[in-house]
Amino acid sequence: MAVEAYLATVATDSFMIQTLFGSTEEKPSFLQRMKEAVTRTRETLSERIEEVVAIRKEIDRDTLDDLEATLLTADLGTATTATVLASLREKVDRKQVGNVEELKRVLKDELLAILNTTDKRPIQKVDGEPEVILVVGVNGVGKTTTIGKLAHTLRAQGKTVLLAAADTFRAAAIEQLEIWGDRTGTEVIKNKPGGDPAAVLFDAMQAAKARSIDYVIVDTAGRLHTKTSLMEELAKMRRTAQRLSANAPHETLLVMDATTGQNGLQQARLFTQSAGVTGIVLTKLDGTAKGGVVVAISKELGLPVRYVGVGEKVGDLLPFNPQDFVNSLFD
Repeated sequence: MAVEAYLATVATDSFMIQTLFGSTEEKPSFLQRMKEAVTRTRETLSERIEEVVAIRKEIDRDTLDDLEATLLTADLGTATTATVLASLREKVDRKQVGNVEELKRVLKDELLAILNTTDKRPIQKVDGEPEVILVVGVNGVGKTTTIGKLAHTLRAQGKTVLLAAADTFRAAAIEQLEIWGDRTGTEVIKNKPGGDPAAVLFDAMQAAKARSIDYVIVDTAGRLHTKTSLMEELAKMRRTAQRLSANAPHETLLVMDATTGQNGLQQARLFTQSAGVTGIVLTKLDGTAKGGVVVAISKELGLPVRYVGVGEKVGDLLPFNPQDFVNSLFD
């Protein structure tokens, strides 16, 4: 335990030094990191488009029929693919697409238009009160890890953060969050395993108000829509938060695993119906060739993607930028 405590202290001190003084190493831009994260998806999408056009020699409706399979393989989903292809067919019929570069440009415009329809949804804020971020999702998608990374991101911006260990249901969930608290130098408000999650949230919000903390990030039990008791518990937590702050929780983030593709989308659809989800965090984007699910989420759920996970390190959570994402798929 002494070694673990020492390592946690070193990690915390390192975080504080980098936050206060910055790193001497030149960091890659968000666009560069996004390009690296979507490498497999780009290979599936952009390179396959070039192959399709090379075979067909010209861009016509038959070319777009071949393109449909490519879009589905990248996991844009049937509804999104149908919308995109309908617009492309109209432009092809009007002779507005004559070569592969023009096809990519038009496709980029179509994908960006879908993403921008949801990206401008504002986050509710209350001046002078902590912003409460409720984090939900099934077990195994990287929910607690995402919370740790989000705490790191906010602290690097000079914000103060408290973590609320309101997943009292899963064995070792509290300990896992505490590890991330140590790594990022963030205090964790907790109760005993099996305790009332709403009570943990209440204590965390009171502590945050007393200390003028900027953010309270709340870990919740992994749940499915079929777990009625857990969904009722989540509703109770929301009511508890609203007793202390009228608009709380100000953000409810659903953590999704990008590698699950359309299966995850169906799961997300059920969550949004019952949990008041306001945004998506998509993890493991760097580990899949199905990054097109980002567009499917925006199209089919009408929800913005707030962050994407692009690796295992504490700094591997990027604020989602639609323009950078679309450019990364083709450039």
